[in-house]
Amino acid sequence: MSAFSRLDDLTQRFATLIAATPAADIEKNLRTLLASSLARLDLVPREDFEVQRALLQRALEHQAALEARLAEIEARTEAAAERPPAS
Repeated sequence: MSAFSRLDDLTQRFATLIAATPAADIEKNLRTLLASSLARLDLVPREDFEVQRALLQRALEHQAALEARLAEIEARTEAAAERPPAS
C-alpha cells in the first residue's frame, strides 16, 4: 500500500468520523449562519461585477468618441460662422 493511498484512507476515515460527531452539526450551523450573514450584505458575484465593469468601460469609450465628434462638429460650425458669406 503506497503512502498516498494510506493518506487517502486516513483522510476518508477522518471525514467519516467527523461526520458522525457534533462537529459536523457545528460546521453545518456555522456555514448556514455565515451564508445568512452574507446574504444580508449587498454583495454581487465577481462574474456579475466584471460584466458591469466591461459595460461601463464600453459606455465610457462610446461617450469619449461622441464627445470628440461633437467637438469636431462645433469646430466646423464655428469656422463656417467666421467665414464671410460668398457674394
